[in-house]
Amino acid sequence: MISTPKPRALVTGATSGIGKAISFALCDAGYEVIALGRSKANLADMSAKNGIRPLALDLTDREALAAAIEDETIDVLVNNAGIMPPMGSFADMAQSDIDTTLEVNLSATLATTRLVLPSMIARGQGHVFFTGSTAGHAPFPNMAVYAASKAAIASFAAGLRCDLSGNGVRVTEVVAGRVETALYRDALTEDARAEMYSVFQAVQPQDVAHMLTTVLAMPPHVDVTRFDILPTAQFVGGGGFATKDQK
Repeated sequence: MISTPKPRALVTGATSGIGKAISFALCDAGYEVIALGRSKANLADMSAKNGIRPLALDLTDREALAAAIEDETIDVLVNNAGIMPPMGSFADMAQSDIDTTLEVNLSATLATTRLVLPSMIARGQGHVFFTGSTAGHAPFPNMAVYAASKAAIASFAAGLRCDLSGNGVRVTEVVAGRVETALYRDALTEDARAEMYSVFQAVQPQDVAHMLTTVLAMPPHVDVTRFDILPTAQFVGGGGFATKDQK
Protein backbone atom coordinates (compact mmCIF):
# COMPACT_ATOMS: atom_id res chain seq x y z
CA MET A 1 0.00 0.00 0.00
CA ILE A 2 1.32 3.43 -0.94
CA SER A 3 1.06 5.81 1.98
CA THR A 4 -0.13 9.35 1.39
CA PRO A 5 2.47 11.90 2.49
CA LYS A 6 1.46 14.15 5.32
CA PRO A 7 0.77 17.80 4.57
CA ARG A 8 3.68 19.96 5.64
CA ALA A 9 3.70 23.12 7.74
CA LEU A 10 6.49 25.61 8.36
CA VAL A 11 6.30 27.51 11.66
CA THR A 12 8.74 30.33 12.37
CA GLY A 13 9.55 31.42 15.89
CA ALA A 14 8.72 27.89 16.94
CA THR A 15 10.93 27.42 19.97
CA SER A 16 8.62 28.94 22.60
CA GLY A 17 5.25 30.49 23.31
CA ILE A 18 2.73 30.71 20.50
CA GLY A 19 5.02 29.19 17.89
CA LYS A 20 5.76 26.14 20.00
CA ALA A 21 2.09 25.62 20.82
CA ILE A 22 1.14 25.93 17.14
CA SER A 23 3.85 23.47 16.14
CA PHE A 24 2.53 20.82 18.51
CA ALA A 25 -1.10 21.51 17.57
CA LEU A 26 -0.37 21.13 13.85
CA CYS A 27 1.57 17.96 14.53
CA ASP A 28 -1.39 16.55 16.45
CA ALA A 29 -3.62 17.56 13.52
CA GLY A 30 -1.62 15.34 11.17
CA TYR A 31 0.95 17.73 9.73
CA GLU A 32 4.64 17.22 9.37
CA VAL A 33 5.96 20.37 11.01
CA ILE A 34 9.19 22.14 10.19
CA ALA A 35 9.84 24.08 13.39
CA LEU A 36 12.14 27.00 12.66
CA GLY A 37 13.94 28.91 15.39
CA ARG A 38 17.30 30.05 16.66
CA SER A 39 17.56 27.98 19.84
CA LYS A 40 19.10 24.60 19.00
CA ALA A 41 18.50 23.36 22.53
CA ASN A 42 14.78 24.16 22.49
CA LEU A 43 14.38 22.67 19.02
CA ALA A 44 16.16 19.50 20.10
CA ASP A 45 13.62 19.09 22.91
CA MET A 46 10.75 19.59 20.47
CA SER A 47 12.12 17.05 18.00
CA ALA A 48 11.39 14.30 20.50
CA LYS A 49 7.77 14.53 19.33
CA ASN A 50 7.22 12.43 16.23
CA GLY A 51 6.29 14.66 13.29
CA ILE A 52 8.29 17.74 14.26
CA ARG A 53 11.44 18.45 12.27
CA PRO A 54 13.68 21.14 13.77
CA LEU A 55 15.32 23.78 11.61
CA ALA A 56 17.81 25.92 13.53
CA LEU A 57 18.73 29.14 11.76
CA ASP A 58 18.39 32.89 11.96
CA LEU A 59 15.38 33.95 9.93
CA THR A 60 17.19 37.11 8.85
CA ASP A 61 19.86 35.06 7.06
CA ARG A 62 18.20 35.11 3.64
CA GLU A 63 20.64 32.74 1.92
CA ALA A 64 20.51 30.13 4.69
CA LEU A 65 16.72 30.27 4.77
CA ALA A 66 16.40 29.89 1.02
CA ALA A 67 18.81 26.95 0.96
CA ALA A 68 16.98 25.23 3.81
CA ILE A 69 13.45 25.35 2.38
CA GLU A 70 13.86 25.71 -1.39
CA ASP A 71 13.06 22.03 -1.99
CA GLU A 72 10.27 21.83 0.58
CA THR A 73 6.60 21.74 -0.39
CA ILE A 74 4.87 23.82 2.27
CA ASP A 75 1.10 23.55 2.67
CA VAL A 76 0.79 25.83 5.69
CA LEU A 77 3.09 28.72 6.56
CA VAL A 78 2.83 30.27 10.01
CA ASN A 79 4.79 33.52 10.14
CA ASN A 80 5.08 33.76 13.89
CA ALA A 81 8.65 34.92 14.57
CA GLY A 82 8.80 38.33 16.17
CA ILE A 83 10.49 40.44 18.80
CA MET A 84 9.52 43.32 21.02
CA PRO A 85 12.13 46.00 21.65
CA PRO A 86 12.57 47.61 25.08
CA MET A 87 9.47 49.65 25.84
CA GLY A 88 9.84 53.42 25.94
CA SER A 89 9.47 56.62 24.00
CA PHE A 90 10.47 56.42 20.36
CA ALA A 91 12.74 59.45 20.81
CA ASP A 92 14.85 57.46 23.25
CA MET A 93 15.12 54.25 21.22
CA ALA A 94 18.45 52.99 19.97
CA GLN A 95 18.64 52.87 16.19
CA SER A 96 19.81 49.26 16.43
CA ASP A 97 16.58 48.30 18.24
CA ILE A 98 14.51 50.03 15.56
CA ASP A 99 16.36 48.27 12.74
CA THR A 100 16.21 44.83 14.38
CA THR A 101 12.50 45.10 15.12
CA LEU A 102 11.63 46.00 11.54
CA GLU A 103 13.98 43.37 10.14
CA VAL A 104 12.61 40.48 12.22
CA ASN A 105 8.95 41.45 12.44
CA LEU A 106 8.49 42.69 8.88
CA SER A 107 11.31 42.14 6.38
CA ALA A 108 12.10 38.55 7.37
CA THR A 109 8.40 37.68 7.36
CA LEU A 110 7.95 39.02 3.83
CA ALA A 111 11.08 37.22 2.66
CA THR A 112 9.87 33.90 4.09
CA THR A 113 6.45 34.30 2.51
CA ARG A 114 8.02 35.11 -0.85
CA LEU A 115 10.02 31.87 -0.75
CA VAL A 116 7.03 29.69 0.08
CA LEU A 117 4.23 31.32 -1.90
CA PRO A 118 5.09 30.39 -5.53
CA SER A 119 4.69 26.68 -4.85
CA MET A 120 1.32 27.26 -3.18
CA ILE A 121 0.13 29.30 -6.15
CA ALA A 122 1.33 26.65 -8.60
CA ARG A 123 -0.61 23.96 -6.71
CA GLY A 124 -3.67 26.15 -6.20
CA GLN A 125 -3.79 25.58 -2.47
CA GLY A 126 -2.14 26.57 0.77
CA HIS A 127 -2.66 28.72 3.84
CA VAL A 128 -0.48 31.57 5.08
CA PHE A 129 -0.87 32.79 8.65
CA PHE A 130 0.63 35.93 10.15
CA THR A 131 0.87 36.50 13.89
CA GLY A 132 -0.20 40.09 14.29
CA SER A 133 -1.07 42.06 17.39
CA THR A 134 -3.71 44.38 18.78
CA ALA A 135 -0.84 46.90 18.87
CA GLY A 136 -1.04 47.00 15.08
CA HIS A 137 -4.69 48.04 15.17
CA ALA A 138 -4.92 50.43 18.14
CA PRO A 139 -2.52 52.91 19.77
CA PHE A 140 -0.44 51.83 22.74
CA PRO A 141 2.11 54.00 24.57
CA ASN A 142 5.84 53.23 24.41
CA MET A 143 5.44 50.71 21.59
CA ALA A 144 5.53 52.86 18.45
CA VAL A 145 8.01 50.82 16.41
CA TYR A 146 6.62 47.44 17.46
CA ALA A 147 3.13 48.70 16.62
CA ALA A 148 4.32 49.99 13.26
CA SER A 149 5.80 46.60 12.39
CA LYS A 150 2.56 44.82 13.26
CA ALA A 151 0.42 47.40 11.44
CA ALA A 152 2.54 46.75 8.36
CA ILE A 153 1.95 43.01 8.74
CA ALA A 154 -1.80 43.64 8.92
CA SER A 155 -1.71 45.74 5.77
CA PHE A 156 0.48 43.24 3.96
CA ALA A 157 -1.78 40.31 4.88
CA ALA A 158 -4.83 42.17 3.57
CA GLY A 159 -3.07 43.16 0.36
CA LEU A 160 -1.67 39.67 -0.16
CA ARG A 161 -5.12 38.19 0.11
CA CYS A 162 -6.25 40.52 -2.68
CA ASP A 163 -3.28 39.44 -4.81
CA LEU A 164 -4.17 35.77 -4.27
CA SER A 165 -7.91 36.05 -4.81
CA GLY A 166 -9.06 33.12 -6.93
CA ASN A 167 -5.76 31.22 -6.58
CA GLY A 168 -6.96 28.88 -3.84
CA VAL A 169 -4.42 30.16 -1.31
CA ARG A 170 -5.87 31.47 1.93
CA VAL A 171 -4.43 34.23 4.14
CA THR A 172 -5.20 34.81 7.81
CA GLU A 173 -3.95 37.42 10.26
CA VAL A 174 -3.95 36.31 13.89
CA VAL A 175 -4.58 39.41 15.99
CA ALA A 176 -3.43 38.46 19.45
CA GLY A 177 -4.12 40.48 22.57
CA ARG A 178 -2.24 39.89 25.80
CA VAL A 179 -0.89 36.35 25.55
CA GLU A 180 1.25 34.92 28.32
CA THR A 181 4.54 34.28 26.51
CA ALA A 182 8.19 35.27 26.69
CA LEU A 183 7.67 38.10 24.18
CA TYR A 184 8.05 40.73 26.89
CA ARG A 185 11.22 39.11 28.25
CA ASP A 186 13.52 41.78 26.82
CA ALA A 187 11.01 44.62 26.99
CA LEU A 188 10.09 44.37 30.69
CA THR A 189 11.75 43.22 33.88
CA GLU A 190 10.73 39.90 35.40
CA ASP A 191 8.87 41.69 38.20
CA ALA A 192 7.03 43.91 35.71
CA ARG A 193 5.99 40.89 33.66
CA ALA A 194 4.76 39.07 36.75
CA GLU A 195 2.73 42.09 37.79
CA MET A 196 1.28 42.48 34.30
CA TYR A 197 0.03 38.91 34.20
CA SER A 198 -1.23 38.92 37.79
CA VAL A 199 -4.04 41.42 37.24
CA PHE A 200 -6.04 39.33 34.75
CA GLN A 201 -6.23 35.91 33.18
CA ALA A 202 -4.22 36.12 29.98
CA VAL A 203 -4.75 34.14 26.80
CA GLN A 204 -2.47 31.10 26.70
CA PRO A 205 -0.41 30.02 23.68
CA GLN A 206 -2.48 26.84 23.44
CA ASP A 207 -5.61 28.96 23.01
CA VAL A 208 -4.12 30.66 19.96
CA ALA A 209 -2.98 27.32 18.56
CA HIS A 210 -6.46 25.82 18.98
CA MET A 211 -8.03 28.74 17.14
CA LEU A 212 -5.50 28.51 14.32
CA THR A 213 -6.16 24.81 13.72
CA THR A 214 -9.91 25.51 13.82
CA VAL A 215 -9.52 28.13 11.09
CA LEU A 216 -7.28 25.81 9.11
CA ALA A 217 -9.94 23.09 9.20
CA MET A 218 -12.56 25.31 7.56
CA PRO A 219 -13.65 24.24 4.05
CA PRO A 220 -11.34 25.40 1.23
CA HIS A 221 -13.92 27.90 -0.01
CA VAL A 222 -13.86 29.71 3.36
CA ASP A 223 -11.08 32.18 4.15
CA VAL A 224 -11.05 33.57 7.69
CA THR A 225 -9.04 36.66 6.83
CA ARG A 226 -8.49 37.77 10.42
CA PHE A 227 -9.34 36.65 13.90
CA ASP A 228 -8.86 38.55 17.17
CA ILE A 229 -8.11 36.52 20.28
CA LEU A 230 -8.06 38.52 23.52
CA PRO A 231 -8.45 38.00 27.24
CA THR A 232 -12.09 38.38 28.21
CA ALA A 233 -11.15 41.42 30.32
CA GLN A 234 -9.30 43.25 27.53
CA PHE A 235 -11.04 46.05 25.68
CA VAL A 236 -11.33 45.15 22.00
CA GLY A 237 -10.16 48.57 20.85
CA GLY A 238 -7.14 49.05 23.05
CA GLY A 239 -4.89 47.81 25.80
CA GLY A 240 -7.07 48.67 28.81
CA PHE A 241 -8.66 46.03 30.97
CA ALA A 242 -12.13 45.98 32.45
CA THR A 243 -12.74 45.55 36.14
CA LYS A 244 -15.60 43.85 37.94
CA ASP A 245 -17.12 47.26 38.63
CA GLN A 246 -17.34 48.17 34.95
CA LYS A 247 -20.52 47.28 33.10
